[in-house]
Amino acid sequence: MRQSIFDMKFSTIYPLYLQKAQRKGRTKEEVDEIIKWLTGYDAERWDPEATNREFFDNAPEMNPNASMIKGTVCGIKVEEIEDPLMQKIRWLDKLIDELARGKAMEKILR
Repeated sequence: MRQSIFDMKFSTIYPLYLQKAQRKGRTKEEVDEIIKWLTGYDAERWDPEATNREFFDNAPEMNPNASMIKGTVCGIKVEEIEDPLMQKIRWLDKLIDELARGKAMEKILR
């Protein structure tokens, strides 16, 4: 049985974000800054055992500008995703994609 992305541990996905960014010359600090901007978490504050669902449900403060994140992830427009949790996951995916593509942090953090 395939594990739902909602039930995957965030600590399983985080290294993938790091690898994607670092392959393109970006840093762990930039990835952590994006996560903090979106969720309010400092890198040392999130529970490494938390699932994606728990990670986003317990986020200290989702950024009010997150709804300004537009674009496509995996062929789906993030602004059209109806499930709130999936949209939050895809917002983070989109921000990491922008980082890996070389976009300036000032533009990523709307």
